[in-house]
Amino acid sequence: MRGTVRTLRAVQWTMLASILLYAAAGELVGIHAHNLDPSLSYVFTTSGVALVGIVFVVRRTLVFRSAESLGSNPDDAVSLRHWRSGYITTYALCEVLALLGFILRCLGCSFQQSLPFYLGGFVLLFFFAPREPAHS
Repeated sequence: MRGTVRTLRAVQWTMLASILLYAAAGELVGIHAHNLDPSLSYVFTTSGVALVGIVFVVRRTLVFRSAESLGSNPDDAVSLRHWRSGYITTYALCEVLALLGFILRCLGCSFQQSLPFYLGGFVLLFFFAPREPAHS
C-alpha cells in the first residue's frame, strides 16, 4: 500500500509540474490575444464545468468505495487496483482541465481567460493527494 501511495504522489507532483509548464508554454507559443468566437468559449467553459463534475463522480465511485473496502480488507487486490485507477483517472481529468486552458491560449485567448482552467486543474490535483485508507 505504501508503495502505491508513493507512486501516486510522484504522479501527482509530476502532473502538477506539467500544468505549470502548460501555462509557461502557452505564454511562449500563444498567439496575440484576440476575440474568440463566444460560442467556442462557452463550449470550453461547459466542458470545464463538466470535467470538474466528472472528477467528483470518479472520486465517489472509485476512490471512496475502494478505500472503504480496503479499510476493512487491506489485502484486497481488486479494491487496491480500483483505488489506484480512481486516483490516476482523477489526476488525468484534472490534467485535461488544464489542457483546455492551454488550448484556449493557443487559439488566441488571453492568459486571464485561460487562467481559470490552469488554476482549476492545479488546485483540484493538489488537494486530491493520495491518502492511505484508514483501517477499521
